[in-house]
Amino acid sequence: MLDRIITDAAYRGHNAPPEHRFCVYTAGQKRRAAVEPVIGHLKDDHRMGRHYLAHAAGDAINAVLAAAGYYFRRLIAWLRLLLLTILIARMTWPQTKYV
Repeated sequence: MLDRIITDAAYRGHNAPPEHRFCVYTAGQKRRAAVEPVIGHLKDDHRMGRHYLAHAAGDAINAVLAAAGYYFRRLIAWLRLLLLTILIARMTWPQTKYV
């Protein structure tokens, strides 16, 4: 269950029932500064700004898919760095000859 959300500066509130209330962070708050660039990248690089899925369910599906694409891109970059580190370490290992 969600207990907090981080939103765009244009967010104007929600009408969730009291048992589903959560903490909302918007522009000008500490956590917002770290999230703003990510939202921009999602809109530009992962097509979160424009989609053709219908209704609220389509909006939710698009947000989840954009986030998945963002994290897959980060995972691939991390794996690339790990592979490079392993290859460099392997090339610097001393060569031993067995007689």
